[in-house]
This record gives sequence, structure tokens and C-alpha cells, in this order.
Amino acid sequence: MTGTMRAPRTRGLLSGTLLVLLGLWGGLLPFVGPYFGFGFAPDETWVYDTDRLQLSVAPAAAVVLGGLIVLAGANRVLGMLGAWLAALGGAWFAVGHTVAALWDASGVGAPLGTGEGQRIAEQLAGFTGLGVVIAFLAGLALGRFAVAGAREAAAREAAGAAESDRPGSGTTQPLVYGRYARENPPGPAPHQPHHGDQPVAGEQRYDR
Repeated sequence: MTGTMRAPRTRGLLSGTLLVLLGLWGGLLPFVGPYFGFGFAPDETWVYDTDRLQLSVAPAAAVVLGGLIVLAGANRVLGMLGAWLAALGGAWFAVGHTVAALWDASGVGAPLGTGEGQRIAEQLAGFTGLGVVIAFLAGLALGRFAVAGAREAAAREAAGAAESDRPGSGTTQPLVYGRYARENPPGPAPHQPHHGDQPVAGEQRYDR
């Protein structure tokens, strides 16, 4: 069982790296977006408030931490835990700004774009679309850790069964030679004369 919990460190290399990068993007976009004219009001960099903490920083921290666990995890349970953590962060990116209205959070600010297309792109890149992509990558990482574990467990069971069937593994029954033996080799028994019946334990032989 312990062997099935191990996983190659390369198992979550790609998905973990992408999760870390996307988490950093989502957490930093509200603060550095105004440098490029792509972000959220106010049109100033590094503006911090509690709404940005709840809706950007917190889910970004969950995604980055989960991605690092997926990236470096050599244990399947740990890797799956990291994938779940990243998935929850992605889900919060996608729906957090809507759910936060329950406690009167005003949001991180209006998109900076003047055109409808840019405003939609900013909303997707910072929240909804970003969260969907993160949740998708986390699901892929979760599947890789879970399915590979089941496949490798089945391979170990098959290898164990093959090992038990090998000659000399302790499961071969000794052959009995003689009149009452159920199995006899096609040739003469080893180290036994090949003329006539051979005596077995408990049998009395009368020669005439």
C-alpha cells in the first residue's frame, strides 16, 4: 500500500507550474494592471483594500500553494490535496465576486477598458475565465494522481501473482511416484529404478 502512495515528482510538473503562474497572475492583476491599462479601477497601481484581499489575494494564495504542492509532491494523497486546494481557489475566482455581494463587498473595482470588448476581456482574465481555467487544470492534476495510482496498484498485483507462479516460489507440490501416485512424469523418476512399480510409504510389497 505504501508503494502505491508514491508518485514521480514529474507527475504534476506541467499542471503545477501552470497553476502557480495563473495564481500569480490573478493575485497581481488588480495591483499591476494599471501599468498596462488593463485591470480594474482605480487607475493606480498597488491599491489595497479588504475586497481585493478577499476576491484576489486569498484565492491566488490558495492556487499558488496548491500548485506548488502539485509541482513538488511525491505522494499521491498530498498531490491530490494540492489539486483540490487549487480547484477551490479557481472556483472562488470564478464566483467569488458574485457571492461576496452577500456581505456587501463592493468588488475590486470596475474594469479600466473603455470599450466593451476590453471590459469583457478584463473580467474574464481577472476572475471568471481565470477561475474556470484554474479549476480545469486542477481537475487534470487530480485525475493524473488518482488514475495513475489505480493503474500502478493493478500492475503491482499482477506482478505479485506472476511471482507466486514462478518455479521455486514455495507453492509447487511435491510429486509422488508409485502405484497410487496421481501424477507421474513421462520418463523414469529421478534417482529411482525404472523397472516395475516403485514402493511408496505405507505400502507392503510381496514379491512372487
